[in-house]
Amino acid sequence: MPSNLILNLDLNLKCYIIAGEASGDLHAANLMNALQQQHTQIEFRVWGGDLMQSAGGELVKHYRDLAFMGFLEVAKNIRTILNNLKFCKQDISQYQPDILILVDYPGFNLRIAEWAQREGIRVFYYISPQIWAWKEGRVERIRRDVERMFVILPFEKDFYKKHDVEVDFVGHPLLDVVVSSDTSMVSDDSGRSPHKSSDTFEVSDDRAIIALLPGSRQQEIKRMLSLMLEVVPQFEGYRFVIAGAPGVAQEVYEPFLNNKVQLLENQTYNLLKKSTAALVTSGTATLETALFGVPQVVCYRGNALSYQIAKRLVKVDYISLVNLICEKEVVKELIQDDLTVENIVRELSAILSPKKYHEIQANYKVLRKKLGGKGASERAARLMLEYLKISDCNGLRW
Repeated sequence: MPSNLILNLDLNLKCYIIAGEASGDLHAANLMNALQQQHTQIEFRVWGGDLMQSAGGELVKHYRDLAFMGFLEVAKNIRTILNNLKFCKQDISQYQPDILILVDYPGFNLRIAEWAQREGIRVFYYISPQIWAWKEGRVERIRRDVERMFVILPFEKDFYKKHDVEVDFVGHPLLDVVVSSDTSMVSDDSGRSPHKSSDTFEVSDDRAIIALLPGSRQQEIKRMLSLMLEVVPQFEGYRFVIAGAPGVAQEVYEPFLNNKVQLLENQTYNLLKKSTAALVTSGTATLETALFGVPQVVCYRGNALSYQIAKRLVKVDYISLVNLICEKEVVKELIQDDLTVENIVRELSAILSPKKYHEIQANYKVLRKKLGGKGASERAARLMLEYLKISDCNGLRW
């Protein structure tokens, strides 16, 4: 691993950070805030989103221009991806950062790490690629190209140890995000009745809310909502509210809206606080939903060919982070051919029952304990500065 340490009396620390999707934007922004709290003279040039920009980063590329999902989608956009890689390398070279921090997004970031290592640029990786699920051979690239890996899932430390790679488990940063949003949501007992109504929306409508979290990419939003909304007529006593993803135009959702379906833009956490249940596209959103104590059905259907390829490569028993971390089925996963209107209706009806609600809450309590407690961003920032050997006390970087 590279270790080109430089003696420099200039306290200013230049960081180049790359995140390629909405969740990466969120966690990178919190890391940036934590770094600034612990080291006062620091600047950021970033690939990410609005949150990283708000945290003080000079935004080079927005993640909405980078997100391609699935084998076929990547193949169709390979020219754009290669051009982005070329431009990124040129921009990093021109910026000359003290440290390059990569946030998940492995298809792109591992290629940048390989190049950066050859260029003598120090590379930290925050939020490990899910190489424990597939492409386990990537661990050798991480060993070679990444100076330090900071992982957020409890089982990842053991996975890397098996491959003789030492990493730092810092806890999951979502715990801090949820705590800052509403501390009661991560207590041992959420205190919510399974049918509590909302005061976020129209006062005159006291029906319980079912949240729809269809993903953050346009192609998956359209695919998932067309399926999710077919169940609406079976649940007349409930309100269905779509969580509008950051960076996604309202026009994407408009074809799905009517007097029975509402859109709430950029307020996913406010929506989850008031929801009775949720239909969630697999991803970080499954964990967010769990941390707010909302029973959920995990839904996923991808391109048929991409799914068949992935099915043969992926080595894990579950696709949702909730089940992976708990190592059992806590929430029901309806994947590909199992994602039918009949199955969604059955599983959604099940989690609306008091018995199933309390069973899920008990498992969510275990999940929170496994995630390592609050303070992930601060721990990651402190460790990064220690590895960089930054000292605000004597003004030295060595």
